[in-house]
Amino acid sequence: MAASISTAHARDQIRIVGSSTVYPFSSYVAEELGETTDWPTPVIESTGSGGGLKLFCDSNDMDSPDITNASRRMKPSEFDRCAENGVTDITEAMIGSDGIAFAQSNKNDSAAFTREQIAMALLEKVPVDGELVDNPHKKWSDIDSSLPDREIRVYGPPTTSGTRDAFEELVLEAVTEEMEEYGNKGYANLRKDGAYVDAGENDNLIVQKLEKDTDAFGIFGYSFLDENSDKLIGSDIDGVAPEPEAISAGDYPIARSLWFYIKNSHADEVPAMADYVDLFMSDKMISDLGALKGIGLITLPQAELEEWQERVADRAKLKKSDLK
Repeated sequence: MAASISTAHARDQIRIVGSSTVYPFSSYVAEELGETTDWPTPVIESTGSGGGLKLFCDSNDMDSPDITNASRRMKPSEFDRCAENGVTDITEAMIGSDGIAFAQSNKNDSAAFTREQIAMALLEKVPVDGELVDNPHKKWSDIDSSLPDREIRVYGPPTTSGTRDAFEELVLEAVTEEMEEYGNKGYANLRKDGAYVDAGENDNLIVQKLEKDTDAFGIFGYSFLDENSDKLIGSDIDGVAPEPEAISAGDYPIARSLWFYIKNSHADEVPAMADYVDLFMSDKMISDLGALKGIGLITLPQAELEEWQERVADRAKLKKSDLK
């Protein structure tokens, strides 16, 4: 039975969970809210997109999160989980887009990859002589002599991360569904022999690892590459550099949309939510001249931006059919 909301639990401070990729943008808005209004700065936890949506959907009581950030869209199965737990009035907000960088220490020469080369380096099973076998590749140069003569080691996000979901879909599945050896079906099982290293939800930790482990590459959102351009260099993917214009135009092949989800049933008991959401969706934050562009957000085209601003202002109720 769904938990009821008690006015005895009304609070001023917003609780936000979710994506590490959206975290810097959400934090900026939270700090601005705390500095420019009488509301306390919201508490934000970087739990990963999947972890955040689980917490968001697990309960409707006032101890549960008011908002969750996501670097992928909510899944229909997650919508069902919300509904089962009484979380039935949700508004979906798209704030912009982001590229997934494949980056390394700038102490190295720049390197360019195709998605197929990355897939063949990281998948657990790869085709050899028409058969799928355990991945034999030890060095990048084993895949193609033009690639770095360095051991394959990639620090990336865990399974709870929206960045991981998007990487698997846009790189691993996109490559393998075109290959007969995989039955023309998407295959995304990553190696477990140390070539892919689950580095946790905090993208800043991946950045720190790349500073020390200069042979390795890392997978994280473009905004972290932008913030650390004095330390890291991104790789061209399929001939396209990870740059804002290419990501916004859809030319960069590893790009995805960024979201947050609002638990409208908490709005009366957490009145600060209205001001936070309005500020986040404002031109001041997410337009082409907004503050978040300055910290790496790839902004939406104007017409699409206005559509999302209107939907969120109206607190349009999310339907499962919207997610298909």
